[in-house]
Amino acid sequence: MSLKKPGTPFSILDLAVVTEGSSISGAISNSRDLAIQAEDLGYNRFWMAEHHNMENIASSATSVLLGHIAEATTKIRVGSGGVMLPNHSPLVIAEQFGTLASIYPGRIDLGLGRAPGTDQVTANAIRSDRMQQVQKFPEHIKQLQKYLSTENSTAAVRAFPGEGTEIPIWILGSSTDSAFLAAELGLPYAFASHFAPQQLMPAIQLYRRHFKPSKQLDSPYIMPLVNIIASETDEQAEYLSTSMKQMFMGVITGERKPMPPPVDDMDSIWNEHVKYGVNQMLTYSFIGSKETIEKDVNHFIDQTGADEIMIASYIYDHNERVKSHRLFSEVMSATFA
Repeated sequence: MSLKKPGTPFSILDLAVVTEGSSISGAISNSRDLAIQAEDLGYNRFWMAEHHNMENIASSATSVLLGHIAEATTKIRVGSGGVMLPNHSPLVIAEQFGTLASIYPGRIDLGLGRAPGTDQVTANAIRSDRMQQVQKFPEHIKQLQKYLSTENSTAAVRAFPGEGTEIPIWILGSSTDSAFLAAELGLPYAFASHFAPQQLMPAIQLYRRHFKPSKQLDSPYIMPLVNIIASETDEQAEYLSTSMKQMFMGVITGERKPMPPPVDDMDSIWNEHVKYGVNQMLTYSFIGSKETIEKDVNHFIDQTGADEIMIASYIYDHNERVKSHRLFSEVMSATFA
């Protein structure tokens, strides 16, 4: 089948980010509220990502949270962006997502990545043979597809729930390696350009050039990720973006703390080395008023030929975050409908 549809669909990646002064339960509650409002705003998907040992991210038990989100909504697609498959048994993922698909039929996506989603010490605590499992990533994707198919009904090992659900599988990545794998398997491809922009264009070109049609997908389908912070004015959006910049400072320095409130002057916080690193990671971050966002996103979609665009919005204040998503939906609905 083809996933293509009129216009450019737009979707959300959420990490249940814990902000300074808040709690894990508060972060999860805010994610659920955002999903409810995103559904009304016309967003196509609401994905959550697996991370571990990070004080500022509460999405480690990804499948559990996805059930919490799906229960609160009725039509928006809910999925993983992604599950880090080498951390898990393919059978267990088939059972977990098969359970979700049985409760919420036709609404579950399964995005798969091969990174650990954490530091190496924690990765080893999750699975001591993880490096061997990384090498089996393509093989385990195929095994997972088999567990979710009707063709597995005569196998010795079967996924209940899961078998026959045929949950759409996506490949997530940030390099040409993942692009080639997605193309070889004929699967839709989500590129993590919101924090790893360097290989976006080569990966897109490689994916489209080498794509092989599959049972799931008959033509290439690319969904790049970008950061969006929209507000009434460019100045207000820039101010709000300082929370995101401080959060990404933590990625570079290794100091992962709850996301702090915005500040008036980033130059009082970072040095030139950290500033350069953060700005490199945030190359595909569109910050500003609706007019500014429209111009930047229009150019990005023209540049990439994206079939769908997924956004992450790291904003300290939940009401401002919801507003940013509302403004972005207005841009997409007016410009790309």
